[in-house]
Amino acid sequence: MTISLPSAMIKKVEQVRKAEDRTRSELVREALRRYFEESSPVVAATDTEMAAIRRGRAQIRRGQFVTLHQLLNELARPSRRPRKKRA
Repeated sequence: MTISLPSAMIKKVEQVRKAEDRTRSELVREALRRYFEESSPVVAATDTEMAAIRRGRAQIRRGQFVTLHQLLNELARPSRRPRKKRA
């Protein structure tokens, strides 16, 4: 992987690298790790959400579900019966 950085940033990377006795790769990996943690935090499900997931999985095991095909067919059906035309 190759990246280009402004010269001021390169100087800062070199200062930190030398001060912490680390490689450039280690610094970049750490920076990316922190970026990913902040931009895509892992959020634990609440107790209520976990209970709903368990109920849903139990329903699936019992065969209480519809397939996507069944759902789409149901949604495609007309919601009202056609009315007779008036004269």
